[in-house]
Amino acid sequence: MNRGDLYRVSHPSSSDPKKSRVFVVISRQILIESKFSTVICAPVYTRYDGLSTQLPVGVTEGLKHDSSIHCDELVSLPKNKLTNFIGSLSEEKLLELNEALRIALEILD
Repeated sequence: MNRGDLYRVSHPSSSDPKKSRVFVVISRQILIESKFSTVICAPVYTRYDGLSTQLPVGVTEGLKHDSSIHCDELVSLPKNKLTNFIGSLSEEKLLELNEALRIALEILD
């Protein structure tokens, strides 16, 4: 498991109406490789509103259609739920993800 990997998660929460949802791993690599049982993830939705905190993704990243990562909706998921690997973000997309996260968390330069 690596930062920027996308996984399909079955029944991610009781409040999510979908049976499964794709999430991208956001946590730093050292945490992912640690014995800590959870990682921070961002959900992927088919909806894209053009917000600076949303990152367009699609077939290149292993998805079936155009979607977007929503950095305003970060969640902590158990690592053992991240088993259905979909694809990975490119280095360029990881840089774009960093910028979207910086905006979502109001981290100023």
